[in-house]
Amino acid sequence: METKNIMIVGVGGQGSLLASKLLGHLLLSQGYDVKVSEVHGMSQRGGSVVTYVRYGDQVASPVIDLGEADFIVSFEILEAARWLPYLKKDGTIVTNTQQMDPMPVITGAAVYPENLVEKLKASGAKVDALDCLTLAEQAGSSKAVNVVLLGRLSHYFDLPEETWLASLEAMVPPKFIELNKKAFALGRNQ
Repeated sequence: METKNIMIVGVGGQGSLLASKLLGHLLLSQGYDVKVSEVHGMSQRGGSVVTYVRYGDQVASPVIDLGEADFIVSFEILEAARWLPYLKKDGTIVTNTQQMDPMPVITGAAVYPENLVEKLKASGAKVDALDCLTLAEQAGSSKAVNVVLLGRLSHYFDLPEETWLASLEAMVPPKFIELNKKAFALGRNQ
């Protein structure tokens, strides 16, 4: 199998590291060679962050170059737009529609772009956008946006739901399992 590439992008503190570890665990459990990158960016200061997950028969490097991402999983819609050049022509963006103002918008030096979902679609990208924050809150915690997104991403993989849930159980502390299972189901069943 040729190597597949997934970029997980967002803003520091949103749970992208857990999402990439969970995805890596899932793919390893299915027998793939998997490389997961470190978090790049200002993850503890609310800055833009990105992790790479690459899997296949044999993966040499954890880095994804421009135009190579099969999927961009975005925790925030502006981050999806920021990383768009990395998406393959036939790639898919799975994104939360939540908007988090970056520092230039907060300081008044810039304006948050409007109609980003429509602009992403107009670029030719396949866009699967949903309000993951509201779904995470329905599951019981706004911190479960990452698992809602993975639930939505699971639509694009030919893997049984049980394999996703097994990785969730392996990676999430026991006291948060039920909440995260609910968040996964809400994302998966949209």
